Amino acid sequence: MTILLVDDNKVNLFVIEKILNSEGYNDCVSLTSAKELFDYLQLEASNSFSKHVDLILLDIMMPEIDGLEACRVIKANERYKDIPIIFVTALDDKNKLAEALDIGGMDYITKPIDKVELLARIRVALRLKAELDWHTQHEKKIQYELDLATNVQRSLLSPPIKEKNIQVEVSYLPSFNLAGDMYYWHKINDHRYAVILLDMMGHGISASLLCMFISSVLREAIKQIVDPVDVVNELNRYMAQLHNEKESIPYYFTAIYLVIDTEMKTIEYVNAGHPHGYVTIDEEHIVPLNQGSCAIGFFEEIKVEKQIIHYQKEAQIILFTDGLLEAITPDEFEAEERIRTLSERKWSTSQLLLDELLPKENQTNQPDDMCLVLLKVQANEKTDTHF
Repeated sequence: MTILLVDDNKVNLFVIEKILNSEGYNDCVSLTSAKELFDYLQLEASNSFSKHVDLILLDIMMPEIDGLEACRVIKANERYKDIPIIFVTALDDKNKLAEALDIGGMDYITKPIDKVELLARIRVALRLKAELDWHTQHEKKIQYELDLATNVQRSLLSPPIKEKNIQVEVSYLPSFNLAGDMYYWHKINDHRYAVILLDMMGHGISASLLCMFISSVLREAIKQIVDPVDVVNELNRYMAQLHNEKESIPYYFTAIYLVIDTEMKTIEYVNAGHPHGYVTIDEEHIVPLNQGSCAIGFFEEIKVEKQIIHYQKEAQIILFTDGLLEAITPDEFEAEERIRTLSERKWSTSQLLLDELLPKENQTNQPDDMCLVLLKVQANEKTDTHF
């Protein structure tokens, strides 16, 4: 524990240091000017083996740089701003003392020094500093764990697909490091692909944890089940297991799950309470993806119906979460209509579509996660063989 004593009067330094030493505060450093104080702090910062400063007792009236200006400099530095400063002064100027506290001083004591008062104020300052240090370390630990969780969640997201008969890519804009939106796609075989976009209730840490849980369930479900109705029912079963009788609001999420078959030229899907996606079929007409079931996890048992869309040559599919709708305009129906209208055009990337929907400056710092998925599907070409 290091306490810095800063006063241009060496007698005052001697008296204060003696008082502190007698009470067991043996790691005291006496400095005679603000310049010496700055030099010491700079040296302390460059020496990884030095002891951190826990408290500064700072005289107000000093030549060249007074205590008030020294305090301003220290509080403006991110490294030192949390060091408590107790002003020591002979001034009886209430305005000066108020200024000293306004610029970041924790407390003040007046000369001549009263031993009991000095020690009491030091104990309070050191106790507050210890609590602040604990919270700072705790916040660093939490931030480290959040960063780790963010990396884990991002690793679960699928990379883009760019194959002859299918392209899938996404524009993913979480409102927080940990997000409640998740997307995943899986190649079932050479001509079948499963794709899901989901939006968990809420956002942040709790929504992210649920997303990661559902992601692990989903990966296994798709490998074993595939059919959209069965997959949605399986996800609902797992969500129902999370319900707590003490919780009045169940955990739930909305989702669109699709199985695309480029050989049969079909798109099977279930929309579980999610914003409408849109399929542009053979560049001729647009079909909304608006049928299926209620949100997953809202009830223990849900009625699920899949829809099948046929195409001849190609299909363009646009999926999105409600965070994007809210960012486009407060009117959800107007936002959906804007996306439907833009679905009439062919898009090479999801980012180009996003830029058309939302100005760049509005693509960050939104209150909800935003996700936009673009799928481009081509029918398999069959070659006739004659014998």
